[in-house]
Amino acid sequence: MSIKSLPLWLFFGWQACSSPTPPETSRNYEPQLKDAYHVAFLIMDGTYNTEFTAPFDIFQHTQFREGIKPMEVFTVARTHDAITTFEGIKVLPDYSYLQDSLPAIDILVIPSAEHHLDTDRADSTLIRWVRKVSQSAHFVTSHCDGAFILAQAGVLNGHVCTTFPGDIGLMRAEFPNLDIRDSVYFVHDDRVITSAGGARSFEAALYLCEHLYGVNVARRIAEGLVIDWNLDQIPHLVASPH
Repeated sequence: MSIKSLPLWLFFGWQACSSPTPPETSRNYEPQLKDAYHVAFLIMDGTYNTEFTAPFDIFQHTQFREGIKPMEVFTVARTHDAITTFEGIKVLPDYSYLQDSLPAIDILVIPSAEHHLDTDRADSTLIRWVRKVSQSAHFVTSHCDGAFILAQAGVLNGHVCTTFPGDIGLMRAEFPNLDIRDSVYFVHDDRVITSAGGARSFEAALYLCEHLYGVNVARRIAEGLVIDWNLDQIPHLVASPH
């Protein structure tokens, strides 16, 4: 049977099924909001879902609150190629820090990734980029072992900090000059917020929202994600607010 003799619906169905697969590299991204905080999430292969998506959701939901300067969130990676999270989700980065001119980054977020304790720390290009961005960002935040990247870049020097509870001993051994606290969900010292990670990444992100917008806005954001939010009930340390 020739294609000419196929029923029209079958022909177009075949065309749809044979359409090209989705792109494996990202296209140029342009900020959409005016007068917003630009929030960059540094991602790479092995990024852990929760440390990435928890603060991403919290910050993105600021766009639904009226009367505040919202956050515009975007992702940054080494290249435009799709990264695969530790749990297997593919994400197309919005920007490449090697190839693109990025918007001014107001808030840098470093979710934990599988190799933050070894090969990522040894990536001098990555560490230089983190150090450079951190010098001008209003806030720099890490979740779980993302703190090791900040420490390697020298961003935590002179700051009180924390990390994943199971890696506090390792971090103290690797960076003996840092003041690393345990038994807290997150620590805020000047422009730096470090969190224990995991589900506690929600609390650290909500804390920054409360710090910027006030308790009522933070609670509304939390309610939208069905989270009970009361900072007084959260084990945390504010060493020096910015």
